[in-house]
Amino acid sequence: MANLFCFGLSYTAEHYILACGERLDRIAGTVRDTARADRLSRDGLGGRKVAAIAFDGATAVPDITGELAATDFLLVSIPPDDDGDPVLRHYAQALVGASRLTAIVYLSTIGVYGDHDGAWIDETTAPAPVTGRSRARLDAEQAWQALAMRMGKPLAILRLAGIYGPGRNALVQVANASARRIVKPGQVFNRIHVGDIAQAIEAAFARRGDGIFNVTDDEPTPPGDPVVLAARLLGVAPPPQVPFAEAVRTMSPMALSFYGESKRVRNDKIKRELGLRLNYPTYREGLRALFSAGAIHAQNL
Repeated sequence: MANLFCFGLSYTAEHYILACGERLDRIAGTVRDTARADRLSRDGLGGRKVAAIAFDGATAVPDITGELAATDFLLVSIPPDDDGDPVLRHYAQALVGASRLTAIVYLSTIGVYGDHDGAWIDETTAPAPVTGRSRARLDAEQAWQALAMRMGKPLAILRLAGIYGPGRNALVQVANASARRIVKPGQVFNRIHVGDIAQAIEAAFARRGDGIFNVTDDEPTPPGDPVVLAARLLGVAPPPQVPFAEAVRTMSPMALSFYGESKRVRNDKIKRELGLRLNYPTYREGLRALFSAGAIHAQNL
């Protein structure tokens, strides 16, 4: 049993706690606003008590320093901002002094690899980020690696593919008529079910994982494939295909950045070194399980 501190009680981090929280003695972490911190501290997660602290990244919070001194496992789910990594900006020295800390997991993105025109890549592929957001992520990864080396602690950087799970999936999009079936020849994406991310985090802590790990599914596919399956499961017609050249006129900058990259990301290392066996090796198993569980309603954590 151990204590966990999580910088950023995000969708992914909360699902990790829901899946694995019974193995922890104490759970504490940050959220951006006081109202949510009060709610989590009052209600907990999945029957587990959570000590939630409001931290917006702009100002250090003294209570966090005390929590870090009692932490065994550190999960970092906060993205960098315009000034770099907010955790390192305010708490690097406190982390250096956190002698009880035994393992760190940092959640990053496969976006740091950039565009590979649909080719297969793995952890040995040199990062080549093409967006400012991904460049900031790579800078944050390197800063955490430098701190972990200074601390002499294992750091597992989990580069995540496109996340889906309860309340955030193609079933929800089809059900609320927001799904789009955009066709861009040669475009493929990897995805990862949030439940499989949870077991990757747990394995990284248990095995004191150290290094870069791609956390993706087994089968990158065109973006419209999950939409077609979701429609079939719901018994409705899939939305019409929309050529990318037409869709681009109304796409957000973030969506456009996703379609500016195409790669097939290998996940052999999480199986070999972390011992993972994916519960949802493709979107098919993931969506069918979500449909069976009735997870077709939007979820905001």
